[in-house]
Amino acid sequence: MEAATLFSSLGVSLLLMAFLGTSFKLIAQQSLLYWLLNLIGGILATIGAALIGSIPFLLLESVWTVASGVGLVKWLRSNKGNY
Repeated sequence: MEAATLFSSLGVSLLLMAFLGTSFKLIAQQSLLYWLLNLIGGILATIGAALIGSIPFLLLESVWTVASGVGLVKWLRSNKGNY
């Protein structure tokens, strides 16, 4: 399996886990797990997009990753050690 396929597949799988988890109420939308799945999934998908040179996918995943990072930081600040 190529590195781009591996990174993209793992990243998208994590993003789908976050989406499906919240859709079926298995994961709270404002939980540490939700933000980590989105951030790590976004990072991996961004790497995969960069490896294949897909600019639209790279842009989408980069914005997703930044938004998830900001969400995680906000979550951490508001929960101050209550993980």
